[in-house]
Amino acid sequence: MAKHKTNSVPSEAAILVLLLVILTATALASFSVGRYSIGIFDILRYVFSGTFLDENVPVVITEVRMPRIIGAILAGGALSVSGAACQGLFRNPMVSPDILGVSSGAGFGAAIAILLSMSLMWIQVSAFLAGILAVCTALFVSRIIGSGHDRILMLVLSGMIVASLFSALISLMKYIADSDFKLPDITFWLMGSLSGVSMSDVRLALPVTLIAIVPLFLSSWKLNVLSFGEEEAKTLGVNTARLRTVIICCTSLLTASVVCITGMIGWVGLIVPHFARFITGPNHKILLPASFLIGSTFMLLVDDLARSISSLEIPLGIITALVGAPVFLALLKVSSKRAWQ
Repeated sequence: MAKHKTNSVPSEAAILVLLLVILTATALASFSVGRYSIGIFDILRYVFSGTFLDENVPVVITEVRMPRIIGAILAGGALSVSGAACQGLFRNPMVSPDILGVSSGAGFGAAIAILLSMSLMWIQVSAFLAGILAVCTALFVSRIIGSGHDRILMLVLSGMIVASLFSALISLMKYIADSDFKLPDITFWLMGSLSGVSMSDVRLALPVTLIAIVPLFLSSWKLNVLSFGEEEAKTLGVNTARLRTVIICCTSLLTASVVCITGMIGWVGLIVPHFARFITGPNHKILLPASFLIGSTFMLLVDDLARSISSLEIPLGIITALVGAPVFLALLKVSSKRAWQ
């Protein structure tokens, strides 16, 4: 037993190091992708020596592509970690980070702000607050109707109800919006994009992401215990009610902080944890950081596709759906012969 434990640690560390190297290489390559062509060597020359042959290089790197790349890393990592934590909490491989309606709520908040011609900052604030409101509503509904029933099941059902309600409200906002100006803005925002991300957005989202992601990493061993079932976890000393609250709060903060700056991006929080689990196994101590690294890399690649395969930038939500659906089918086929946990 001791020998097996000793051998497993280097392999887990090696996996994370390899994923980090892949993420770093992808981020570096992403600086050269875009309508304004910049070579890799020009980027390296500017980063390490501060010299450049083209006077536009510093502006493009620091003001356009760097915020976008950092935003992609934060968005992909946050959604993936949220998905992995939610799947562990609900013990369901079909769960995604917006299971409690946070994405639909954020979309509704953004739609109202756009309809009222608010500034970009207030659109983001409205989206964040509405996303948190949707989660609180789902928790409140589950507490009302959940007496004497399975709490996990009631949470899922409440989340479905709240998500459906806010989706209907979004449709109402689109219906009453001005078809020439407001409706296109709402529609584009809902499809997700990193084109408008600035360093100020990154500075706002980064602290929230760190505050929410650290408790998830610290609770990873409790998620492992929870996989045996709630009664078994209680027997082993895990306060399941407190754990459920912590995970729901943290994943909701992560998802809301991402959606408020990027719009609604689907599939990432669903497929990336499956892919990470296929590589690392069900141990959440390595699964959560692996999900963050893989999700960040995936989002970078998707964003590179969005701004390179067409003269008009394609919304991220479209690409993640087109890529995510077949990838998810492939993962299901590969993993169908073994249990999820």
